[in-house]
Amino acid sequence: MQIRRKWMAPILIAIVLELWGMYMVGRWIGGWATFAIVLLSAFLGTRLIRTEGKRVLAQAQQQMQAGEPPGHTLLDGVCVLAGGILLIIPGFLSDIVGLTMIIPATRPLYRLFLYRWLERLFRSGRLTFRGGPFGF
Repeated sequence: MQIRRKWMAPILIAIVLELWGMYMVGRWIGGWATFAIVLLSAFLGTRLIRTEGKRVLAQAQQQMQAGEPPGHTLLDGVCVLAGGILLIIPGFLSDIVGLTMIIPATRPLYRLFLYRWLERLFRSGRLTFRGGPFGF
């Protein structure tokens, strides 16, 4: 998969900040405690993906059975999945962002961002929808 050049600098900056953050926390509370926190956040990420993911899936199914489009609920599902992945990735900054993506109280901020981003992609023609699973 090819990563665009405009994303290289932010990705490298994020990696450096994550490593620096882990180093500083390690100096403050010790290496083993830092390692334990990183493992705990990865475990928490997998658990939250399961519990919140099931809740979001059940909500989407209820909406579809009621004849309503599950648009916001599907965006919630994307936020939960992305947040869980960020919790699994070692680092404290990614953990903070991941946790705020999973918590139902802060998730609407990310859902709105995702909605506007997808809207821009559709309007620009960079993303299209053909209707069915086979393009019919």
